[in-house]
Amino acid sequence: MMRATAMPTDLNPYGGVFGGWLMAQMALGAGALASRVGKGKAVVVSASDFAFPGAMSVGDELSVYCNLAGAGRTSVTISAEAISRERHGEATTKVAEGVFKFVLLDDDGRPRPVGAAAEILPKEA
Repeated sequence: MMRATAMPTDLNPYGGVFGGWLMAQMALGAGALASRVGKGKAVVVSASDFAFPGAMSVGDELSVYCNLAGAGRTSVTISAEAISRERHGEATTKVAEGVFKFVLLDDDGRPRPVGAAAEILPKEA
């Protein structure tokens, strides 16, 4: 869904890429997919199941991959995976994964039906 490069301002006090930056990049990618699937405004209402199995360094390229994992009446669930590629090479590392739930909104800011996306996926519990 998107790519970004980790910069010095994205580091935590210990010199590693801040997990919050990773989550924000994943939310941007997931939000883009939710808006595309929902054909309009989508707002995140929850984020869960995060894991950070790897680490990345300044200058590494982050790729965020997203999939539609489920759809409810007015919501879509997007799974996101973050993969780091070393700056001067091809080696990759999975650095984060998580799940985002979005509610689709109409022009008045009220929840609206998902539509066609709900027809291709099982209903959420």
